[in-house]
Amino acid sequence: MPNWELKNCCDRDQKVFIACVGGFTVVILLLWRTFLLTPFKLITVFLHEASHAIACKLTCGQVEGMQVHANEGGVTQTRGGIYWVILPAGYLGSSFWGMALILASTNLLTARIAAGCFIVALIIVLFVAKNWTLRGLCIGFIIFIGVIWLLQEKTTVRILRYVILFIGVMNSLFSVYDIYDDLISRRVNSSDAEKFAEVCPCCNGVGWGIIWGMISFAFLCGSLYLGLVILS
Repeated sequence: MPNWELKNCCDRDQKVFIACVGGFTVVILLLWRTFLLTPFKLITVFLHEASHAIACKLTCGQVEGMQVHANEGGVTQTRGGIYWVILPAGYLGSSFWGMALILASTNLLTARIAAGCFIVALIIVLFVAKNWTLRGLCIGFIIFIGVIWLLQEKTTVRILRYVILFIGVMNSLFSVYDIYDDLISRRVNSSDAEKFAEVCPCCNGVGWGIIWGMISFAFLCGSLYLGLVILS
């Protein structure tokens, strides 16, 4: 039975999980404005745009192209589908994928599955990418994850779970920051939340940004709790 109440927390695996999440968070915050994190920020933008594309396909629309830019922006060109489902899917989808990657890192088998799915997604997007930044990002991360996976299987350098966890933590933190940066600190009028406010005018763009930010933060907290439950 799952230990939902987390009785007798925390054993060695749970302590390592908490320490890694905390350590990765500190590293990410310290290196936030350095070039070292740029590839991981761009992969978060990739997951944001991929979430728009998935929502479009699930609502019977067509994805006509995706772009990720070096300035950490991106755009997904869609036709058809349900607009009010596609718009919030970017912010909330990237938060969901962050949670999924964090949970996948708790077990080597699920980390392998996550890495495999990630590579497949990158290969698929490589064929719909509309600019070379996104193409280069896809190729770079296919190679990066492939090398990490090879090291995991063939050497004593067993870091696949930690790489998946780092990408998950990075994605969760960046999605919350992205909502704040776009909608609260500088209010980008062309943001998804501003567009969503036109469709659902019960809140303005900032209001929807706050709601989505709270949901994204809940995803992060939920991933930590569920991770400890899985490891208990």
